[in-house]
Amino acid sequence: MVKIAQILVAAGKGARVGGDIPKQYRILGSKTVLERTVAATLASGHIDETIVVIAAGDEMAANVLRKYDVRFAFGGASRTESVMAGLDTFSRSAPDYVLIHDAARPFVSSALISRLVSALTASDAAVPVLPLSDAVKAYDGVIGDDIDRAGLRAVQTPQAFHYEKIKAVFDALPNGASFADDIAAAKNADLSIAVVDGEASNYKLTYESDFERAERDLMSQSYTAVGTGYDVHRYAEGDILWLCGVPIECGYTLLGHSDADAGLHALTDALLGAICLGDIGDHFPPSDPKWKGASSDKFLEFARDAISERGGIIEHIDVTLICEKPKIKPHRQAMRARISDLLGLPLTRVSVKATTTEKLGFTGRGEGLAAQAAATVKLPS
Repeated sequence: MVKIAQILVAAGKGARVGGDIPKQYRILGSKTVLERTVAATLASGHIDETIVVIAAGDEMAANVLRKYDVRFAFGGASRTESVMAGLDTFSRSAPDYVLIHDAARPFVSSALISRLVSALTASDAAVPVLPLSDAVKAYDGVIGDDIDRAGLRAVQTPQAFHYEKIKAVFDALPNGASFADDIAAAKNADLSIAVVDGEASNYKLTYESDFERAERDLMSQSYTAVGTGYDVHRYAEGDILWLCGVPIECGYTLLGHSDADAGLHALTDALLGAICLGDIGDHFPPSDPKWKGASSDKFLEFARDAISERGGIIEHIDVTLICEKPKIKPHRQAMRARISDLLGLPLTRVSVKATTTEKLGFTGRGEGLAAQAAATVKLPS
């Protein structure tokens, strides 16, 4: 059985894109670029071992990739030196094939990896290319002559090789040798090179505009989830009743371990349900004394932040309060405004309404109130 390894080159500083951290650690959606790239390549099912080449002193990679079975190597001053470090890492257990990929190409597809692996059955190396669709002109500060694009191709990664052959190529390089990519080193050594179709979606994140495009692409791949929640609380003696984050002075209250805000409890469950994160009791159990008398704002903010960490966007919420008392209409706008503030949503995307059960059931008898909620959330695929 053929053993296939990959080297992900992640030792660069990403100076062209700017920012305080290397581009491979920028957040794209809910994950770093590096994690997205690792996940995309491993999803192909072809990769048996992964080496991530990082800069010396890099303390972020191990944390970012802690849930993945990867090993690390420290890169050099150039891409060629970094790849060399990655190839040397396999010395004790050499793979048959090795794919070398830019960590800043997080949208590589399984189909592209399959094409590269298949091409290695008849060639020493394989490279994905794309034809150029734009006009190409010489440029040295001013527009120069046209260049015939028919004979030009844009070259992508991953680039695939028979391990022993590309290792021998790099071992023979003189000190200081530097190539723009690894297929150039293979060509320089006269290895046979197969060409496969690249993919426009497999672009490299180099400039800020590339990140803007990537965010748009992720959102276009998103899906809409709907969560629902339901909660009930009994009336009890007291002065203030909390409902949808608003205090209502009515001469009674709701019985519960926290502030018993049934509206926010139902809404919290709806948000947690949209991301399949259980219910409010899983995260804030009433058996825990730390939540005694706690403001339900905290529960809602937890669900809001959990959605944000997944790269999700809350699009719309709808709360229905079911009770004979208190009267909801005088407080409805304040409730909408409070939820809008807690979730960072425009008021036009927050609905609060009320109904009765026509004197039927426990709410009809005035023993307590109920609340139900629905939340619409957009999540990355």
